[in-house]
Amino acid sequence: MSRTYKATGINLKSAPFGESDRLLTILTDEYGLLRVVAPGARKHRSSLGGRSSLFVVNQLLIAKGRSLDKIVQAESLESFPKISQNLAKLTAAQYLAELALFQALSDQPQAELFCLLQAQLSRLETLPAKATLASLTHATFQLLALAGLTPQLQTCCLTQVQIWPESGEIGFSVTAGGLVRLDQVERHPKPRLKSGLPKSSLLRSGLPKSNSLNSSLRMAAPAGHYSLDGSDQGSEKSMQREPVPSQPLPSSPNLLLRLNSAEISLLQQLQQPDLIQDLLEADSALLHSPYQANWLTLERLLRHYAQYHFDRPIRSAGLIDVCFTASDPLSPA
Repeated sequence: MSRTYKATGINLKSAPFGESDRLLTILTDEYGLLRVVAPGARKHRSSLGGRSSLFVVNQLLIAKGRSLDKIVQAESLESFPKISQNLAKLTAAQYLAELALFQALSDQPQAELFCLLQAQLSRLETLPAKATLASLTHATFQLLALAGLTPQLQTCCLTQVQIWPESGEIGFSVTAGGLVRLDQVERHPKPRLKSGLPKSSLLRSGLPKSNSLNSSLRMAAPAGHYSLDGSDQGSEKSMQREPVPSQPLPSSPNLLLRLNSAEISLLQQLQQPDLIQDLLEADSALLHSPYQANWLTLERLLRHYAQYHFDRPIRSAGLIDVCFTASDPLSPA
C-alpha cells in the first residue's frame, strides 16, 4: 500500500505546531477533513509558508504518518488575497469556514461541500465591499441547504398556508424550522425537537420549558437587542434606534424573530443560486446601505438557526456585528 496520496484542499484552520511547523485542518475534495502537518511552514523561506495560509487551495502530496500525516509537496491552485485585505471579507470567510467545519466529514469524499465553499470564497474575493454582508447571508443559506437544513420559507410551518411578504405579522421560528404566522403561534403546540438534537440545548439560555411556543417567546431586533415582549421590534421606528451592542445569542428553541416585508422578500429569494450576481448586474438598491439592516437581520436569523441545529456557536459571528454595525449606519428599508 502506498505511503503517499494526493488531495486537493482548502485550508480552513492553521495553528503553530512544534518549533517551526504548522498544523492544518484542510477540507479536501477526495477525503473530506484532514489534519496534517506542514513541516517547516513557519520558517522564513519555507516553500510551504504561503501555501499553508488560510483559504489557499492547494494540490497536495501527503505522506502517511503514525499519528499525523505530513505534506510533502504543495502546489497552489487558487488564493484569495483581497479577502485578507478587508476585515469584513476576512470575517465572512472565517464564518463560512466554521459552517463548513460543522458539517464536513472525515475519510470520505466531500466534493459538493468543497466546490460550494470554493465558489463562495471566490465570490467574496471578487464582489464589491457593499455586497459582503448580502453575500455572507446568501452563502450561509446555501451551506445550510447542502447540509439538509433548508428552512421552510414559502408556507407557514404551523398552518402550511402560503406566505407572501405582505401577509401581515410574520416571524421566523428556529424550532418550527421556518416562517410562521404570529397570529397562529398561540393556537398551536410547540413543535417537537428534531431527532438527534441534545436536550441540553433547551435550557442553555436559562428559560423554562413550557408546553406552548409563545410562553417564553423572545423577539430580536435587527441590532441584536432582545426583549421578552417583542413590542415594536419589526417596525421602522425600532429600526431607527441607535445600534445596540450585540448580546450573546440565546439558544432557546422558542426563539422567534419578527420580520418585516422587506426581510421576508429577501429571505425567500435566498434560494436563488445566483441572487447576489443578479442584484449586482441590475445595480439593485437591495445591496446598498438602506437595506443593510435587513441583511443583518437575516444573517442573525440564519446564525441562530445554524447554531441551534449544529449545537455549536459560530465564534467569528461576533466580529460580523462589529464590522457591519460600526461601518454602516443601520437605516430602515
